[in-house]
Amino acid sequence: MDSYDTPESTPRHSASSRLKDYFIGATPLQKRLESVRKQTSFIPTPPRRKIPQCSQLQEDNDPQKVAFLLHKQWTLYSLTPLYKFSYTNLKEYSRLLSAFIAAEKQKGLAVEVGEDFNIKVTFSTLLGMKGTQRDPEAFLVQILSKSQLPSENREHKVLWTGWFCCIFGDSLLETVSEDFTCVPLFLANGAETNTAIVGTWFQKTFDCYFSPLAINAFNLSWMAAMWTACKMDQYMAATEFLWSVPCSPQSLDISYAIHPEDAKALWDSVHKTPGEVTQEEVDLFMDCLYSHFHRHFKIHLSATRLVRVSTAVASAHTDGKIKILCHKYLIGVLAYLTELAIFQID
Repeated sequence: MDSYDTPESTPRHSASSRLKDYFIGATPLQKRLESVRKQTSFIPTPPRRKIPQCSQLQEDNDPQKVAFLLHKQWTLYSLTPLYKFSYTNLKEYSRLLSAFIAAEKQKGLAVEVGEDFNIKVTFSTLLGMKGTQRDPEAFLVQILSKSQLPSENREHKVLWTGWFCCIFGDSLLETVSEDFTCVPLFLANGAETNTAIVGTWFQKTFDCYFSPLAINAFNLSWMAAMWTACKMDQYMAATEFLWSVPCSPQSLDISYAIHPEDAKALWDSVHKTPGEVTQEEVDLFMDCLYSHFHRHFKIHLSATRLVRVSTAVASAHTDGKIKILCHKYLIGVLAYLTELAIFQID
């Protein structure tokens, strides 16, 4: 296994906390979720997980919508269940959210919608974006700019996109009543001001609250192992890791790139449980990477903090940023993110 990048020093960028004031706050729903908190907040990490596989339900996916979701950087949030949300009212929600954004604009808030405020909001379902038939249907929300061209030539520019999903969410679905729709994972792409406005409307309308979903180094290690374990028809990019080095006066980063076939060969050498990934295998996989790096560069990565992993399946950053790259394993990536989102609900 060869290293293709030498360590490099770059300033570390801390995660943004601008949305915290918008999305943190108690609501009456917290009392209703007491049973959820008890069952999910303190559950230890499972000692083993299944290697992500392609879901049969993905056959119902709209290929155009799925292609739109891939290769974009999404910011992650966990979301408590929506009270009295109805999939039959999506058109009405589009109208209400459009009006809410207009009202916020009139208040002078920095809503990123263009100078003339010529926008529309759309809600639409993402068919097949689920792990089991029991999971609620995923749905997409978009803020679009209206074109001034005649209708036959009209094109709408996407200003902001967010989507809500629940993949293999049984641990949450089993604890709430039928009045609630459980879509604990929210992903946003676009201006933070728009994310905040949309989040505020959802909180007021459905008695829910959002929390930024960070990904710690432990879970990044699991992602690195599970995504390396996925079989790919072809590899388009190196497997990359980024570690943060605490030092003064400012922190430094170490990047480490590995040929994806070498990474897969390393994983195969430590993997002993067909179809599954165990905690022991994750630890051994990362320890081998640390030992290899130390042998070449005399640096102990165990003294640093893993902040980003990137594979042919997806890339993830500790500040809650994700980019999904492979349609085949889309459901598998979302399943693990849903698990993390459910655990964070408190």
